[in-house]
Amino acid sequence: MSDIAVIGAGLAGCEAAHTLSRRGKKVALYEMKPIRRSPAHRSDGFAELVCSNSLKAKRVETAAGLLKQEMRMLGSLTLECAARCEVPAGGALAVDREIFSRLVTEAIQNDPNIEIRHEEITALDLGIPTIVATGPLTDGGLADSLSELTGGFLSFFDAAAPIVTADSIDMSRVFAASRYDRGDDDYLNCFFSKEEYERFYNELINAETAPVHGVDSGVYEGCMPIERLAKRGEQTMRFGPMKPVGLRDPRTGHRPWAAVQLRKENTESTMYNIVGFQTSLKFGEQKRVFSMIPGLEEAEFARYGVMHRNSFLNAPKTLNPNLSLKNRPEIFVAGQLTGFEGYMESASSGILAARFAVDMLDGIESRQLPEHTMLGSLLRYIGTENADFQPMGANMGVIPPLDEEIRDKKERYAAVSRRAIDEMERFLKQGENE
Repeated sequence: MSDIAVIGAGLAGCEAAHTLSRRGKKVALYEMKPIRRSPAHRSDGFAELVCSNSLKAKRVETAAGLLKQEMRMLGSLTLECAARCEVPAGGALAVDREIFSRLVTEAIQNDPNIEIRHEEITALDLGIPTIVATGPLTDGGLADSLSELTGGFLSFFDAAAPIVTADSIDMSRVFAASRYDRGDDDYLNCFFSKEEYERFYNELINAETAPVHGVDSGVYEGCMPIERLAKRGEQTMRFGPMKPVGLRDPRTGHRPWAAVQLRKENTESTMYNIVGFQTSLKFGEQKRVFSMIPGLEEAEFARYGVMHRNSFLNAPKTLNPNLSLKNRPEIFVAGQLTGFEGYMESASSGILAARFAVDMLDGIESRQLPEHTMLGSLLRYIGTENADFQPMGANMGVIPPLDEEIRDKKERYAAVSRRAIDEMERFLKQGENE
């Protein structure tokens, strides 16, 4: 007999199931694949990475790095697996997607406390406490059931970047380097002259996009399609994904006018992701326009960019501080449905929901995470009333400021990270002693 159910075997669901098992609970993990896949998924494995293979910055002095360190302290399964299939990406943690998914899947399958049930759940009536971790593409009967309990979804659209094959890149026109010399020349860089950039810009803003239906609250800022970003102004891309800062063109010794970076997609280095080029262009238009990028004139696209709907709850109105539904406290929510935005953010919420659920099962009051930690701050963000609630990823702005003023940003962020880690260590030690 299972103590608790987890619906969904994505990042959040796998972290939740793993955390519950580590704390002695019997888990029924429901996953609809291979019976049914969402439009964004390609494989039958667990923890499938859809938009990108990057898990963002590693340095603990960054927001993304701090988040990952806090997750490690809480026993993250996904970060353990990521460390075993990392591919070079400068200061970022990037993984081979297929190996990553396989490692997570095997860990869950081999856990004696987890029973995997390949079923599609269409209603929240499993008869035991439940963690819903079905992700931003939740639909059908389950979406209807959750919507009835919460008063409806808010939603936005998310976009994935194209991937090109390595042997189709003109290596004579690209240059290996990481911005600011971070990493061992892990990125390939496609440098634009001013004239090349202007031609590319004009074609991009006039390219034909694929129709996207059912828009509610627009496109999420963090995954803005490149063509929509470009339409904000001719120089916008040069201050975003095509910023040339920190790079030098070896042909001239000067900073290029603009740059597109390519990041390794797998350990064999046979595929590269066009960084920051999430898009909703039609496939033919992607081939035509993106082949204008220097070095990609003959590019073979292993995957074109796609765009899909992401849904999330109005967390301040619907969720308790322990990620349970206000009107059904035996049902917890994890993943991007909560408003935690991003791969690792989603995974971290699975750990948190599981810890809170264990407390509920054991009949004890949950302790809230320290306010100065990244996880504690994200929980506080999604619990704060907001007339225009939007998902939030890890960033230093959500953490309360330091008591002392530190003008240098690097030093300030380092101090914020030290404080967060110290508070998390005390929090965990106190829990062990209770």
